[in-house]
Amino acid sequence: MTVPAPTALFTPSWHAALELGYAQFGTTTRPVLRRHQGPLRVQKHLYAEGPEVCQHIIVHPPGGIAGGDRLDITAHVGQGAWAQLTSPGAAKWYRASGPAYQQVALTVEAGATLEWLPQETIVFSAAQAELSTRIDLHGDARLFYWDVVALGRPASGERFDLGHFQSHLDIRRDGQLLWHERQRIVGDDGLLDSPIGLDGQPVFATLLVSGEIDTELLEQCRALPHAVRGDLTQLPGLLVARCLASETLLARAWLIDLWRLLRPALLGREAIPPRIWNT
Repeated sequence: MTVPAPTALFTPSWHAALELGYAQFGTTTRPVLRRHQGPLRVQKHLYAEGPEVCQHIIVHPPGGIAGGDRLDITAHVGQGAWAQLTSPGAAKWYRASGPAYQQVALTVEAGATLEWLPQETIVFSAAQAELSTRIDLHGDARLFYWDVVALGRPASGERFDLGHFQSHLDIRRDGQLLWHERQRIVGDDGLLDSPIGLDGQPVFATLLVSGEIDTELLEQCRALPHAVRGDLTQLPGLLVARCLASETLLARAWLIDLWRLLRPALLGREAIPPRIWNT
């Protein structure tokens, strides 16, 4: 009798890494390092605002992240340089039998500016997404950071019933901790509907900006007419904004309008949205 050999369980996964570096030459910021491994790239650098600000669009060609995948992104912004990093569309974390990972490490030297402005992260029901971000600021380095997360697929009526979303975020200036956050949300957790949690809203967003603003500008930000539940808090050296929303478009629109108000005040430049956001 011939016994068929057992079929091996084949679970392909992508391991990808991207390393970026920027430096100032005169008044121009230029990319000086672009190293990648696996399916993670940046498109050609752009100067939509002139040579001072170097814009890069980070692309993950597979279009989604599944169990076993690992993405590692590092960026170093040298003294006096200004880098703006965004993405062409939503990052999608698919349902999976095991966890997938993303690690981001960002370093901003004295006199430099980093804008980390990705589009939304969509975590499908039954996904196992584990994200970790560390940002190191040196001297008077400036940071504009945001993050939008949708649990389930609100537009399709999919609730986040299974899986988990886990994220770690640390921001340090000269080794001193400015912001430390840990969150873990499990599918069908009571916090999804609790008024002390997400209050039934599938989308949440965070914005963190180095620096401080006056009371008048803070009230202008709070008065923005948007269909989100959001507010801002001024901490020593760090402005924090958060919102809950029913759709990612609402959360993104709120963040962009905050960016338009805050960028001139804290970074000294008018906010010009990247063209990729309109495609």
